[in-house]
Amino acid sequence: MTLSDLLKSTEIENQDYDSAINPEITSIHYDTRTVKPGGLFVAIPGLKADGHDYIDTAIEKGASAIIAQKPVSCSKVCVQVRDTRKTLASVSSRFYGNPSEHLHMTGITGTNGKTTVTYMVESILECAGFKPGVIGTINYRYMSNTFENHMTTPESLDLQKILAEMRDAGVTHVIMEISSHAIDMSRIAHCRFDLVAFTNLTQDHLDYHNTMDEYWACKKRLFTEIIQIGPKRKRAQAVINCDDPKGKALFNELNTKKLSVGHGPLNLIKPHDCIHDRDGIRGSLIMPGSRLEFSSVLVGAHNLENILIAAGIAAGMGLSASEMRSGIDALTNVPGRLEKIADEKGRYIYVDYAHTPDALKNVLSALKKLTTGRIISVFGCGGDRDRAKRPMMGDIAARFSDLAIVTSDNPRTEKPKNIIADILSANEFNSIHKYVPDTIESGFRDKGYAVVPDRRKAIDLAITVSVPGDTVLVAGKGHENYQIIGKETIQFDDRIEITKALKKHAG
Repeated sequence: MTLSDLLKSTEIENQDYDSAINPEITSIHYDTRTVKPGGLFVAIPGLKADGHDYIDTAIEKGASAIIAQKPVSCSKVCVQVRDTRKTLASVSSRFYGNPSEHLHMTGITGTNGKTTVTYMVESILECAGFKPGVIGTINYRYMSNTFENHMTTPESLDLQKILAEMRDAGVTHVIMEISSHAIDMSRIAHCRFDLVAFTNLTQDHLDYHNTMDEYWACKKRLFTEIIQIGPKRKRAQAVINCDDPKGKALFNELNTKKLSVGHGPLNLIKPHDCIHDRDGIRGSLIMPGSRLEFSSVLVGAHNLENILIAAGIAAGMGLSASEMRSGIDALTNVPGRLEKIADEKGRYIYVDYAHTPDALKNVLSALKKLTTGRIISVFGCGGDRDRAKRPMMGDIAARFSDLAIVTSDNPRTEKPKNIIADILSANEFNSIHKYVPDTIESGFRDKGYAVVPDRRKAIDLAITVSVPGDTVLVAGKGHENYQIIGKETIQFDDRIEITKALKKHAG
């Protein structure tokens, strides 16, 4: 494709750009490490580096054209635009044949629940005979193919390439998790959605957005701006969790086609006579013109909300109640989301990705309602991230746990002891006993907490002090199989460490 073909509808800023110089573009790049001869290099500003500083490197590696958002003098044709991130999305979509226009696209945003909802919708679609593809936090996958995904929503170039692969493989529906970063950084610009869904809004990512108002304003753009443009805008639908206050306000504000889900009587999809226990959730959903009886292995009230949202998405796709029931019932596991680890001694051991105050509260409160024994939690907070949520998570863990073991969770370039100090500033720790880890290996009696910075040792302590009937929750990492310490990423999987600890104490 020629450069001029890729730049159609792009507003060019530099007046000296000579459109007669029109090289053939054989590839697109935003990272100089991937640049090939004949490629187009788009210089985007990043959080840690600016692509404009690497233009000479891109040219040395054979780039035949450059797109920049600053005045640049170089030996190749250089096009200056107002926003290179938006332009990267535009040229990438055009380069790959606008794949989202040929797929049924569903985008799911919100603080918590996105991953579980994608798994559930995927299961519903598969049971209904469709061929879904999923792009999300854990991976991206389609047609029995699974690939590593380095961020919840990939950069626009990578995203358009993935969508093109899915289209060419025969995928019918794509379900995507959409992060606030992806919205703000235009990663999903030129993605044409048929349906978008909102799960909830709770504190997260304030290291990036600064305030909750900014965070919410960013999330809203998916509904108020992004689905309002493009060839699908007249038929695009929104599914909103109206149990969430922000969701309810958003639903009342939207003029687009919309469907409300939640416990309130005015919602179009709502639960009825649902029973919660360790085996999952059973009950029915009241839907327009029908009732859906279901039985899910997912545990907790927060997962009932996820089921409602998935049912709303399926209803927006025109699927029947029986198709929804088959898919909901068929889903047996979501990696790292209250994932159960088998234990022969009769303890209930779970790994969960909960790394926000609301997610941790949801998981612990769900387990507390189901537990006759004690709750032992292992958790930490990420380094170089929102510090304000650390004491909030500390309060929650201390309140809902019989023993809260405070440890490390991706400390990155912060010192673990400083992160732990922020967690321990929570008021709730003042009213419970502080245990020295070595003194409770034979057990503990009073409600309390312990500090074990080494995550492996923290997990081992939780298994050591637990007895049959206890519930152990290891929170924060879920499906992740690494720890980020300093600038080094090391292999570390909570599930593997739990299994090792169980074998160690099997005697």
